[in-house]
Amino acid sequence: MDHNINITVRVWRQKGPREKGHFETYSLKEVSQSASFLEMLDLLNEQLVAEGKEPVVYDHDCREGICGMCSLYINGHPHGPDDSITTCQLHMRSFADGATIEIEPWRAGAFPIIKDLAVDRTALDRIVQSGGYISSNTGSAPDAHATPAPKRESDKAFDNATCIGCGACVAACPNSSAMLFTSAKITHLAMLPQGQPERYRRVKSMVAQHDEEGFGNCTNIGECAAVCPKGIPLESISQLNRDLIKSLFKGDGK
Repeated sequence: MDHNINITVRVWRQKGPREKGHFETYSLKEVSQSASFLEMLDLLNEQLVAEGKEPVVYDHDCREGICGMCSLYINGHPHGPDDSITTCQLHMRSFADGATIEIEPWRAGAFPIIKDLAVDRTALDRIVQSGGYISSNTGSAPDAHATPAPKRESDKAFDNATCIGCGACVAACPNSSAMLFTSAKITHLAMLPQGQPERYRRVKSMVAQHDEEGFGNCTNIGECAAVCPKGIPLESISQLNRDLIKSLFKGDGK
């Protein structure tokens, strides 16, 4: 049965990307264990506003584990101590009464801090813009079954399409690599007939954009897959590497 707990939170505060950051410690009393982690932060901000202090800035949107906006390093773990969930799906019942919770933003050179716990993840958007799309004729949408796709490949495409672009893989990687994210977007399209025309141009352009954004190289440590809230497997990076090698022998992919 859930009950109320008293906790201490150490929150990273930073005014901007070029400012020096620091931890600040706050106490919260009578926090319901039924509350989500973001609801706890809402309570903290209400307390800070009531005290005339500046609230903590953090990313959030859907609060259902779909949008990928929530991006917090909690006690040394991206999205917190539980597996296969995002920060917004984490609840306070995962913490004991009297616990001290340390909250940090994603740490990566390609993710500059905007303020406090919010970071700029538009580098991931630019990777998708560089090739994460297909060409299609305009007009009415075709029937879903008009182009047959093998079950095994379509399942693999769907599994990779569940990537929400939260950036936990980058935050967990010692190299700050976004290869798991990039490979999920590439594998999603590479497994389907609609993604074949640009398949090899896509992988070259997206990997090049990945490197240009300042992400590190993948060295197969596996931290990314371990913390991914959607369970994107390391096998996706293998698929990316296979397509990249093939692209070197196919010119521009035409």
